Amino acid sequence: MRRIRYHSYGGPEVLALEEVPVPVPTAGQVLIRAEAIGANFVDTQLRRGMAQAELYSRPFPRTLTGDVVGTVEAVGPDTDPSLVGRRVAAGSEDAFGDLAVADARWLVPVPDDLDAGTASALAMAAPVALGVLRAGRLADGDTVLVHSAAGAIGHLVVQLAKILGAGTVVATAGTPAKLDFARAHGADVGVDYTDEDWPEQVRAAVPGGVDVVLDAVGGEILRRSLDVLAPYGRLVAYGAASGELGSVPVTDLFALRSVTGFSLIAARAADAEQALKDQTELTEYASRGLLRTAVHARLPLTQTREVHQLLESRAQLGRVLVIP
Repeated sequence: MRRIRYHSYGGPEVLALEEVPVPVPTAGQVLIRAEAIGANFVDTQLRRGMAQAELYSRPFPRTLTGDVVGTVEAVGPDTDPSLVGRRVAAGSEDAFGDLAVADARWLVPVPDDLDAGTASALAMAAPVALGVLRAGRLADGDTVLVHSAAGAIGHLVVQLAKILGAGTVVATAGTPAKLDFARAHGADVGVDYTDEDWPEQVRAAVPGGVDVVLDAVGGEILRRSLDVLAPYGRLVAYGAASGELGSVPVTDLFALRSVTGFSLIAARAADAEQALKDQTELTEYASRGLLRTAVHARLPLTQTREVHQLLESRAQLGRVLVIP
């Protein structure tokens, strides 16, 4: 089978398509033949050895993470044999290949009539989108600011905020096309974060301040986002697309603001039962057409370098899929 790996840090050119033996699932694992793979922006940072690599240290050669949609071909020992033949979605640490191994516990059953793009979000992207809203303690009528609102996760956050009863949803992005895209997915207001006065534009749209800020950018965007929070407002940090992890002075929190972080790994470890319920809830939203994933491009596995170039260009609207 084919698999993508890299043996050193660098640009997309370090990504190599290799022939490797078919992996063998161990206890509690399944082997999935991939129909489609959702690419993750964070892997471009890990590949370059940027800030996020400090949080997810791995030995070389390294593989690419992703959201795999496909059919279970085999199961490991002590794993339900009836899973064989089922269409599923799963997150994998070694996703970019013809076949991928995943934990059976976190498999998401995928209806046959659900498109591959939306199905790909059910494994990790949609659970992260729902998780950050839960971490922000979203309540009915709350105002929400979503950074990177045109991204693979951001446009899901916008939709879920509305599904869960948010009031005004303000989306930030870096181009008019991305802002139009965010509004098409439910945002009430669009703000270009490349404008120096973007916080003033947010305050003009939401004079009382924002109840919940969801930030996957980090750095200066995170620091300036504190200034648009309403009293008792909550900021949830869940990424560092800017390349800066950033820091928040304690004195900035004295104005009745709070900051928390979110990762899907931590959420599953803290409350596995709730995480499984969230997967079921998200599948229901997708099946009913309430939650949809926009697919910007579908590229073959042989063009994984081009996939990473596209992700790093920040040009995509929604998700990029890889088709083995």
